[in-house]
This record gives sequence, structure tokens and C-alpha cells, in this order.
Amino acid sequence: MTLTSTRPAPVTRPPVEPTTARRRDVLSWVATHSLAIAAALLFLMPFVFLFLTSVMSDRQALTSDLLPSEWHWGNYVKVWRTPGFLTWWRNTLVYATAGTALTLLSSIPVAYALAKFRFRGSNLALMAVISMMMLPPQVTVIPMYLVWSKQFHLTGSLWPLIVPLAFGDAFSIFLLRQFLLTIPDEYLEAARIDGCGSLRTLLRVVLPMSRPGIAAVALFQFFYCWNDYFGPQIYASENPAAWTLSYGLESFKSEHHTNWNLTMAATLLVMAPVIILFFFAQKAFIEGVTLTGVKG
Repeated sequence: MTLTSTRPAPVTRPPVEPTTARRRDVLSWVATHSLAIAAALLFLMPFVFLFLTSVMSDRQALTSDLLPSEWHWGNYVKVWRTPGFLTWWRNTLVYATAGTALTLLSSIPVAYALAKFRFRGSNLALMAVISMMMLPPQVTVIPMYLVWSKQFHLTGSLWPLIVPLAFGDAFSIFLLRQFLLTIPDEYLEAARIDGCGSLRTLLRVVLPMSRPGIAAVALFQFFYCWNDYFGPQIYASENPAAWTLSYGLESFKSEHHTNWNLTMAATLLVMAPVIILFFFAQKAFIEGVTLTGVKG
């Protein structure tokens, strides 16, 4: 008599359809990133409200409606054709571009010296840079205004805001210095062995390796100049031909205080360039900020 053991047949599960698996992956991703999605929605809601209001009619913009009954894209054309708006745009572009270029040209050599050179008084120079970062601009605005007004007669223009940037910016110097500390000294020593001087080493070795840090500083300075309201109010308020977008927007809001649709359209036109610039340069910006400060 022989005993035969019978094994249960393996249970075969029905194959998961690709659509079901994809839906399950999407739900899992949403559950994992739920907090980030909620924060992103809270961040985007003001921009959505700004955009929807900008394409409403004058009458509907004063109501509690969230969605426009008719899309008035001509509001942007009205804002663009407002007398002085193109002048404000040109002045802001000149201020931001020239200010960023001068800041980089003047801050990179100083940061390079503080990061890679050892000389007597280097720590004192670094402390002076940090002290300038702590000094509020309101403390020096009166004597600086008197200098630019009485000595150089340049008030009523943007020169008092652009020229000082040719002598370095404390925050940019400190940020670049912290990034340059992450570059190994072996690269610089190899360049010196090959016969490169300090300037050539900076141009051929340091600058190519510092692109993320330079991009971060450039974006910081460009955003600051583009959004600067205090400086143009002090030095350029007496001359409408020298107004920037930030200061001109305040005048536009005062003239169209009942036309919230036009005010929102003007605000969106002012914000659009910096948003687009950050969108295309965010990778270099985040990399530069992340790597800055690895070494002390």
C-alpha cells in the first residue's frame, strides 16, 4: 500500500491591469507627498487669484467672484500702454542687469582672496565684511544722500544705486567666499605648478568650478535690484523718468485704486520676469546655495 502526498495547487492571482497599477502608484505618490502638495497649493493660490482677477472686467473685479465671467486679456495691453510703464521697465532692467554685473565683477576677486589667500589681517577683513552685512541701510541713507546730492549732483537718477555696487557687496562676498572654500586647494596648486598666476588661476580654474555659486549670487542680486523699492524711492522719486517698476507700481496703484483688475495685471507683469528667470535657473541656484557653507 503506497501513500501518495498531494500538494495543493498554487493559487494563481489574476494579473494586475496596467491602468490599476498606474492608479495605485499615483495614489501612493500622493499619499507620500501630501504635505508637500498642500504647501505647494497654499503657495500657488495667491498667484492663481492674482491671475484670475487680472483678466476680469472692472465691475467683476470688485465682487466676490473667483472665476471671470469673461476673459479680458486686453487688461494686459492697457497696462503695457500706460504712459511711463515701458520707461519703468527699461530702468528696472538696466538697474538689475548693471547692478548684477558690477556686483559679480567686484565681489568675486575679494571672495577669492578671502577664501584662498593667507595674509595678515585676513580674519579682520572677513569680520569687516560680516559687520557690513549687519549694518542696516537706513543708518547710512542720510549721509549717503547728502554725498550724492551735494557733491555729485546725481539724485533723480539710478546712478547712486548702481555705482556703489562696483565696490563690492558684503552679502555677495560672504556667500562667494563660503562657496570657494569648497574648492580643493590641490586644483589651485596644480595650476600654479603649471605656471598660472593668481589672476589666471582665478579665470581658468576657479571661475569654471564656481558656476553654481556665481549663479546663486547673481540671482540673489538680480532679484534684489528688480524688487528694490527703498533705493529708488530715496534717490529717484523726484524724477519720473528714472522710476523703476517697484516704485512705478505704487503710482499705478494710486491712480487705478478702483481698477483692481488692472492693478493685478500690472503686478503680474512685474513679477513674471523674475519667476521665469528662477524657473530656468533653479537647478544652478539650488546647487549653489546647497554647496555654500560646507566648510567654515
